[in-house]
Amino acid sequence: MKKRSENEEQKIYLYKGGLSIVGKSGVGSAIRHQEQMLSETRMPVAARWKEAAIVHINTVFPDSLLASWLAKRQGKKVVYYGHSTMEDFRDSFVGSNKAARLLKKWICVCYETGDVVLTPTEYSMGLLAGYGIRKPIYPLTNGVDTDFFQADKEAGKRFRDRFQIPEGKKVVISAGHFMRRKGIFDFLHTAAGMPEILFFWFGGGNRWAVPRDVKHAIRNRPANVRFPGYISQQELKEAYCGADAFAFFSYEETEGIVVLEALSCEVPVVVRDIPVYAGWLQDGIHVYKALHDEDFRQRLNQIFSGSNSEMTEAGRRLAQERGLCQTGKRLREIYRAAGICPR
Repeated sequence: MKKRSENEEQKIYLYKGGLSIVGKSGVGSAIRHQEQMLSETRMPVAARWKEAAIVHINTVFPDSLLASWLAKRQGKKVVYYGHSTMEDFRDSFVGSNKAARLLKKWICVCYETGDVVLTPTEYSMGLLAGYGIRKPIYPLTNGVDTDFFQADKEAGKRFRDRFQIPEGKKVVISAGHFMRRKGIFDFLHTAAGMPEILFFWFGGGNRWAVPRDVKHAIRNRPANVRFPGYISQQELKEAYCGADAFAFFSYEETEGIVVLEALSCEVPVVVRDIPVYAGWLQDGIHVYKALHDEDFRQRLNQIFSGSNSEMTEAGRRLAQERGLCQTGKRLREIYRAAGICPR
């Protein structure tokens, strides 16, 4: 095999197999973030596979496993991003609960091919370690583009004008796939109990993958609920900036990029009080936390009735700590700690 030069040995190839499938999900956002953070931190990126010494892999599709095996055979280092867990696969698509344990075995096979496994939070790192994965696991946030996602009154006005929202009307937004795990039923129940508030859910899902009971609930939604579907990043930013609150009802996450985006845009945020947010999202400091529908309603009313500037400023600072440049620098440190980057 031809010996690479020292510079070539440092180049990183971002494998994008499966991006067409996960492009509208958090994994798709994570891949785009990696591309941007590598650029912002001026880390050497390979335009072609053969130039690389390090390969980033983000999905657990069969082609990704083959790519990881091929990389190892060619003497490349593999950085496998652990976005998927058994826990966040449950209560998602049709048949997901039956397949969850099989997925756990499969992702262990995939992640074990990596020289190092990166996963967004301490919580998800604990899950993967509990699976018995023997490779080094490091927590590394997916990051957020704080230069793009920031407070912008004009952007918020465009959102409210586009959807013809009356002046003074309170708006709550959420985002995600149409999944039980994402809390779609709780979103609808909360909206039904607050008929004077307008609720938006951005995102959706493939028709074949959405469970029947979820489809039924969406068809019979309350009159104050709107489902605009998937929107562009620019339109999503405008929605954050024009909303009075962002409510994230998800029961299980490895991080939740949309939460970071909302914090970065300085919109008051309510999240479900689940383990992934313990230790870094503080209740009453960065966000409000809720457990049940009534908790969400109370927290939203609390937002509507008071000043939230201290909380949104704290949320913005937290997002900045997870900005793409800062995350890229931490990635470089992990490379060095794991012994996979020459310098």
